[in-house]
Amino acid sequence: MDKELTVMVNQEGLKILTRSYLHGIDLSPLDKAWELAVSVHTDKKHFSGTPYLDHALNVASTLASMHLDLDTIVAGLLHGVLKEGVELSTLRKAFGDSVATIVDGCTRITKVHYNSKLAHQAENVRKMLLAIASDVRVLLVKLADRLQDMCLLDTVEPDRQLEIARETKDLYAPLASRLGIDWMKRELEDLSFQFLYPDEYVDLVSRLESSLEERQNYVDEVISIIHGKLAESAVTPTRIIGRPKHLYSIYKKLVAQKIPLERVYDKVAFRIIVNTVKECYEALGVIHANWSPVPGRIKDFISVPKANNYQSMHTTVVGPRDHFIEIQIRTEEMDRIAQEGVAAHWAYKEGQSASENDARVFKELKSLVKTLQEVEDPGEFLESVHGELYTPEVYALTPAGEVKEFPVNSSPIDFAYAIHTEVGDHCVGAKVNGKLVPLKYSIQNGDIIEIITSKNQRPRRGWLELIKTSRARSRVRSWLRKAEREKSLNLGREICEKELKRYDTTLKKMVKSGHVKVLLKDLHCNSLEDMLAKVGSGMITIPHLVKTLQPPEIRKEEEERLISAETTDSKKQTVTTPGPRKAGTGSSIHIDGIDDMMIKISRCCNPVPGDPIMGFITNGRGISVHKAECVNLRATDPQRWIDVEWITTEEAGHRVEIQVSAENGKGVFAAISAAISADDADIVEITARTTPADTADFHIAVEVEGLEHLQRVLLHLRQMDQVITARRI
Repeated sequence: MDKELTVMVNQEGLKILTRSYLHGIDLSPLDKAWELAVSVHTDKKHFSGTPYLDHALNVASTLASMHLDLDTIVAGLLHGVLKEGVELSTLRKAFGDSVATIVDGCTRITKVHYNSKLAHQAENVRKMLLAIASDVRVLLVKLADRLQDMCLLDTVEPDRQLEIARETKDLYAPLASRLGIDWMKRELEDLSFQFLYPDEYVDLVSRLESSLEERQNYVDEVISIIHGKLAESAVTPTRIIGRPKHLYSIYKKLVAQKIPLERVYDKVAFRIIVNTVKECYEALGVIHANWSPVPGRIKDFISVPKANNYQSMHTTVVGPRDHFIEIQIRTEEMDRIAQEGVAAHWAYKEGQSASENDARVFKELKSLVKTLQEVEDPGEFLESVHGELYTPEVYALTPAGEVKEFPVNSSPIDFAYAIHTEVGDHCVGAKVNGKLVPLKYSIQNGDIIEIITSKNQRPRRGWLELIKTSRARSRVRSWLRKAEREKSLNLGREICEKELKRYDTTLKKMVKSGHVKVLLKDLHCNSLEDMLAKVGSGMITIPHLVKTLQPPEIRKEEEERLISAETTDSKKQTVTTPGPRKAGTGSSIHIDGIDDMMIKISRCCNPVPGDPIMGFITNGRGISVHKAECVNLRATDPQRWIDVEWITTEEAGHRVEIQVSAENGKGVFAAISAAISADDADIVEITARTTPADTADFHIAVEVEGLEHLQRVLLHLRQMDQVITARRI
């Protein structure tokens, strides 16, 4: 049964819920916590405008509905008091170390803002992970807090909605998955989906509701058939459930497979609950005897549980009327753990030590923190956080039988780095199930992998195209960064010596005379080595270097010449005052601390005003601006990333490419072109082709004013009867 949020109207209701499962335990700490919360939060408002006390009660009630221990519920009630001036020592004296530690950890987490400056954000996430590693109950309280916030997110301004929703999808939903709390992961993802992709959300909800009756009839039909087939084989399930997949999972499938909703046949997942493990395998045999299984979609998580303790048998079959249906088979205990995760048999409930399975989950979280602590660069750190929180889809084994988990399409290089950094650095090949495979091989479920190493092997940049795990990616980047730095140092030294030769001096003479200190100050470098590396990498451009290297008297002459030239030019044209540089056609981008550098919009992802963006420092060609999630940017060295932001400017055209799939028919080309033009968007380029399924696919380059303009164009295209999908690419 899926977990439902429980909302209490007062503290007595919270005590009733807590007493329903914590038998014989003194609940007076709840009364004391309520008194403190009232004294601190009276007249205080939640960001939604509702009383903060209601929010605190709802958080505590959610934790109680998960049957957590008393300290966790008390901490949920008090999770906001430190921000209002209550001393940590006061909490520790009144409620003990556990409650104080949890509340302190939650207070640190509330400081995390997804779109804050990169270094500040990375440091806050780092603190959050350390708090979680010290006591996982910190995360449980914060998840309940975030869930309540997401339910009221429509009360805040749109920009803040996007920040919170993105942080929830990228950070908190995956962390809920890590703890195995499936119901909360689904809730957080669906709520985030509603704010991140509002048009797609409304469209998907309306289309699913229109087919609700038909889908329910199909669910009833399948459940009836399964009951009959299992009865024939003397397998008696305790329950058979058919429920729609949550919205975000359906949306991800639509995007990943580029298919219309009508072709998503497994919109409903069926769950067969039986009494014993033996019956799980018997039920699987019955299902496969009656419906053809889809190759590659059979997963046995009973014999090999996931890292979060999840156990179940998964299969996808071609069911009635040739629809693909996903079926999960598990026992009652497995189902409870699948929904509740670590909360299903909470280690702190009666003061006993953590179970072996729970201890494994906590060990995984601590291992995650240890891995991430080694990453210093803020951009790479945040990427690694998101990468480490992937949902594993592939399970492979070492020759000794140790299970390793990976995202889909992972390579032997990922496997090598999962074993040890040294193994990864020297990986030259792999044997999979006894046969040699290339490094581009995609690991499959159940593979037994043996890594082959050579002391002469070193990481290569091309590996980054094969790697899927952030752990392997960060290790390869670290090695390449050291190699690149050596290369940049040598190149930078060569460039500087060549330029200094023009003024009859050398680096050695500048160091000896002390002039190098002035040079480093002008170039904002910490050391001579730092300056040489930046020159060699292109972070300091040659014109900037030459200008700085010039002796004072020559520099003065050059400045006087430029002033004279500008005075002459002013008679012919208006001279603009210094300000943000331009990128593309009329789009203004601001870069802190960067002057005299060329800025250009990257053609690989074509960001438009409104998109989150990031700058990349190229080798001597200025800064290219990418969408923050651009795959090409993510494959580069994070040390060369730089924070950039759009600033308000005059309306101008920005090229962006969209993909439109429509029913093939007379006039569809003209109708789509007219719809785009009606929204004042200019079509720059358009290509079209028909498919074997008799649809027309259009690849269209349009010029828009910004993200809001683009979203309006896409919305109106999706509203056309002939259009199946319309999306940005």
